[in-house]
Amino acid sequence: MRKISKVGFIGLGDQGGPMAEAIGEQRFDLHVWARRPASLTAVAAVPHLVHDTVADLAASVELIALCLRDDADIWNLLDDQGLLANTASGTIIVNHGTGDPTEAERIGAHVADVGAVYLDAPVSGGGPGARARALTTFVGGPAETFSAARPVFDTFSDTVRLMGPVGGGQLTKLFNNALTITNMKNAEDVLALAAHVGLDLPALIEVIGASSGGSAALHALGTVITPDLAEHLHPLMRKDMQHFAHAVRERGARPDEVLERGEAGASGLVEAARLLADAGRNLAPQQEPHSTPHT
Repeated sequence: MRKISKVGFIGLGDQGGPMAEAIGEQRFDLHVWARRPASLTAVAAVPHLVHDTVADLAASVELIALCLRDDADIWNLLDDQGLLANTASGTIIVNHGTGDPTEAERIGAHVADVGAVYLDAPVSGGGPGARARALTTFVGGPAETFSAARPVFDTFSDTVRLMGPVGGGQLTKLFNNALTITNMKNAEDVLALAAHVGLDLPALIEVIGASSGGSAALHALGTVITPDLAEHLHPLMRKDMQHFAHAVRERGARPDEVLERGEAGASGLVEAARLLADAGRNLAPQQEPHSTPHT
């Protein structure tokens, strides 16, 4: 099996930063590029080489990991910033962000035109999961390329699974997110009723979390989702539900009911977070959650 030693990473945000750090901890030769120098603090604790340009990074590594906001950012790096033009044949390019499965197929074909190989490998667990090295990584792409890249994924994941050809990782992630976001709507509705009848919401979340009614969505509401974070998350959730609906329709199924409930879950997130804040929620989590409502 091919052995990867030189890994490039672009996208050192709340989730990507700890992922890159995890790669550096495991003695991979870590190369990074960032638009903002402040982002480089994410890898300050591990050996790494900073590149001045995307093109320079691309020419120096065997695997390039991208953890960006959306597919448009991927295209910008590939073409506008010269990543593909400076990528050697056989280089593995990995997208760890969430996007459209059909767009992943287009990107994969574009990458193949220069002799490189594309994997779509979105992750679930968010910043807490990345810091705990406990992300779930859903991968789409050739089995041989997956096997070569897996040691890199294992540095920040506790579950890694090949889900089929390119696009399979994104499709799986969207189904994961659809379940999480629709479950969020359930939690929002039940907590609002609980507040109305006078139940202690923090105590309710704690005891249900240890019971059959517990869920990742309820746990996240009870721990990491503040009103400020909810303001950031809810448009991302809505975007993911639209990606989900589009992907399902393209494959001949009807997502209408799930889409409606998911969009309602996204819309109600800020109100639910404020409700819990007003109730004096201050529960310390027993452990960092394995997944968050978005990633």
